[in-house]
Amino acid sequence: MLEDPYTSFRYPKLIIISGPSGVGKDTIARGVIGKRPDEFYFVVTATTRPPRVGEVHGQDYFFVTHDQFAGMIEQGELLEYAVVYNDYKGIPKQQVRDALASGKNVIMRVDVQGAATVRKLLPNALFIFLRTRSEEALVRRLLERKSETPEGVKIRIATAREEMKRMDEFDFCVVNADGQQDTAVANILAIVDAAHCRVHQQPIQL
Repeated sequence: MLEDPYTSFRYPKLIIISGPSGVGKDTIARGVIGKRPDEFYFVVTATTRPPRVGEVHGQDYFFVTHDQFAGMIEQGELLEYAVVYNDYKGIPKQQVRDALASGKNVIMRVDVQGAATVRKLLPNALFIFLRTRSEEALVRRLLERKSETPEGVKIRIATAREEMKRMDEFDFCVVNADGQQDTAVANILAIVDAAHCRVHQQPIQL
């Protein structure tokens, strides 16, 4: 029983946005923040892969060397990390702690493998699976990137098929259909707002 039903707790939420490569995780995460910049913080992932055209160090990713990444692993600085298409990706712990301490909701975009790791550590986070309307739409997006070799695209498509089978490990599924990004963003905001309305809430402890 609540000691004072007129006192509500509004702990910041940790929102995990995941899904296959090409579903638009970055775009939707930044769309959520763009709608309410004072309420959300975007966690920047560290990676050993080279930047794509237009990507900015410290904004899209922290681009680091393999030696630097190895040092982060050895010092226990990463919340989770994994090998993704022959490159390492990981989430710096301190960045998440600082963001939660600021009172903002924290958004992390991770691959499906990484989401499973985070769930073991922080089961009270919100886990959202992002997908396209169809496999055909996903394949088209991967091809339009033009940042992969034909062999690389085939690997990503095969991996996406396997990742789709793990959708039931998540709390919510949001469709990011072509030309309907605003709808996907609105759905995620609605999920977060509903989470803040829960009677029983727990803080994220990291």
